[in-house]
Amino acid sequence: MKFFNNSSTITGFILLGFPGPREKQVLLFVLFSVVFLLTLMGNGLIICAVRWDQRLHTPMYILLANFSFLEIWYVTSTVPNMLANFLSDTKVISFSGCFLQFYFFFSLGSTECFFLAVMAFDRYLAICQPLHYPTIMTGRLCTDLVVSCWVLGFLWFLIPITIISQMSFCGSRIIDHFLCDPGPLLALTCTRYPAIELTSSTLSSLLLFIPFICIMVSYSLVLQAVLRVPSAAGRRKAFSTCGSHLAVVSLFYGSVMVMYISPTSEHKAGMQKIMTLLYSVVTPLINPVIYSLRNKDMKHAIKKLLRRRIGCFLYDSKVTNSVF
Repeated sequence: MKFFNNSSTITGFILLGFPGPREKQVLLFVLFSVVFLLTLMGNGLIICAVRWDQRLHTPMYILLANFSFLEIWYVTSTVPNMLANFLSDTKVISFSGCFLQFYFFFSLGSTECFFLAVMAFDRYLAICQPLHYPTIMTGRLCTDLVVSCWVLGFLWFLIPITIISQMSFCGSRIIDHFLCDPGPLLALTCTRYPAIELTSSTLSSLLLFIPFICIMVSYSLVLQAVLRVPSAAGRRKAFSTCGSHLAVVSLFYGSVMVMYISPTSEHKAGMQKIMTLLYSVVTPLINPVIYSLRNKDMKHAIKKLLRRRIGCFLYDSKVTNSVF
């Protein structure tokens, strides 16, 4: 994707991020570096556990592994640039870099919305249609759903973002945020474009509410089915399976809906940053914790993977020491 700058006055933007003294910037750099590394490690562990444990080669865990892969790229679209800004004196991001971040951040966020809906549909089939589940949720259907999530996610905001990138920007080039967000960007345009703002708001609303309604309908049917299960152990197992997914949905949708329902951003800059941090940084960090702690099979697979890796490391160390 190639973006062109029609403005003769702005060749880049300044992302203010979290302004403060140098000591605060260094502290935030260390904090978010640790968060970033933990996010990569946690989601990477889930991907490796699903890859190497044959018992997890089922649609539920394949979707989870793809979701973790998505989370790695989602957090990578913003955090490395944010870390660089903490140590930068200028905090400048190029025009093309800003819109590339804008595109990938929103495309990956859109893909996450679709994945959450597909994962809810998978749980509905597994609990409400257990006898037909193997014949419905085949490997082919699972692959088609995964591909559809990625394709729809990366096409959803393509046209609005391309149009916004062609606008003329003038005056201040300061964005009081840690990423290139549509609200602050539209505020920097030389002329207001209500049609573009309305289009962006409509697409955001459809993206949020259509998957959210699908998720709510799926879990309403799941709840009805679970309440009809005669054994308490069976009900607990079903609730445990769905509880982790609902926790992720609540955190992600709760923060996103606060941000992107109005046509333009009407929230204070501080609130914008906090809400964006919740769904762009905190959610990818805690997702592996939620899914691994509430799932016995995943906990067993991760422990087995870690024991294997640690064992190989210790064995390699012994061999190296014996050679020298």
